[in-house]
Amino acid sequence: MRIRFFFFNTSFPTAFRNLQNLNISALCAQSQNETPSAKFSPPAYGMSCFTMTIGAISNLTGLGILVKSHTRFRRRAKAPFILLAGTLLITNLIGQVIPGAFALYLHLERHQRQRVTVQVSEPPQTFCNLFGACMVFFGLSPLLLGSAMAVERCIGITRPLLHATVVTMAHVRYTIALLTSVALLLAALPLLDVGSYVPQFPGTWCFLPVHGQLSTASTSLALVFSGLGVAALSLAMLCNVRSGMVLLLGRLATQNERPESVRHHRPAASLSGVHLLDVEMMIQLAVVTTVLCVTWCPFLISILTSVVHFHSASSGPVHHYERQLLLGLRLASWNQILDPWVYILLRRAILRRVCHLMKPDFFSLTRSSSCADSCRQDSGLRLN
Repeated sequence: MRIRFFFFNTSFPTAFRNLQNLNISALCAQSQNETPSAKFSPPAYGMSCFTMTIGAISNLTGLGILVKSHTRFRRRAKAPFILLAGTLLITNLIGQVIPGAFALYLHLERHQRQRVTVQVSEPPQTFCNLFGACMVFFGLSPLLLGSAMAVERCIGITRPLLHATVVTMAHVRYTIALLTSVALLLAALPLLDVGSYVPQFPGTWCFLPVHGQLSTASTSLALVFSGLGVAALSLAMLCNVRSGMVLLLGRLATQNERPESVRHHRPAASLSGVHLLDVEMMIQLAVVTTVLCVTWCPFLISILTSVVHFHSASSGPVHHYERQLLLGLRLASWNQILDPWVYILLRRAILRRVCHLMKPDFFSLTRSSSCADSCRQDSGLRLN
């Protein structure tokens, strides 16, 4: 760029000062033209469309399978578990569509603004508040519902009589209402001026502030969110370990009590229909809890580390924590996609096919035993 200077009645110091100011302003304009383009490059929003579509289809398919299971097991012990699982899938479905649509809107808005002007403006505060509240609610609800499913199965396996009297459908509905109310209350507090929601890197989503200068309310809300999530995951893991140990010990005790001839020729005689139902639900619950831990732990831990660091230091490099939080969010978003495939793939029919491929004799004996138990239960119901 060629710059010409004309000196009319201007002294040399004044001209030199004008030249210096012109150079500084030119450099500042050049840096402003280069920095946003490098920092705010147009994001690839195709992945957001893909994950939102796949998540919606997966959750709808899982809901269809659970509806069929609910019609089959409406009067059995699986009904509370199916109600909790159905609520989890509905929450995942809504949480995939609404925040995904908000994120897609921000992606497109940023891309259009970058084509018109260099500077990228932040989303309106009202929109950011709504987006952040949805992120908190639909992020915390699956964690709380997953822990409730683990507690329900633990009571059903370890204390079946207590489960029959206490874990009723009405109590399960009250529990669902309580857990969703806790998540809704935490999400609504920033809307009542207790804390706030801010845009997060790279400007395509909003959440509680977790880095930079943090107020006491923002720090408390972020710690409560991550603390509730970690506590829910820990409770689910403990309940699953307890339930699995009880099922394993019961299976070993039944094997030892049978005579040697029966143990050798009929290894699956003790596998009743109720036992198979417990095993099916435990496998589904164990995989759901594993998916929750793998997908959500990085996001929750990154929130904890970021809040603790900036609350104590109140300053420092933010870029590392921003990228860490973004990677945790991307991993957590896959939980809503993977959850329904647990109920799609880990059904009893598919598990029987897998057992049939592995041990055909074991499968045939298990099926005959299960059919016999079902016939006995049906005949008992008719007599009653």
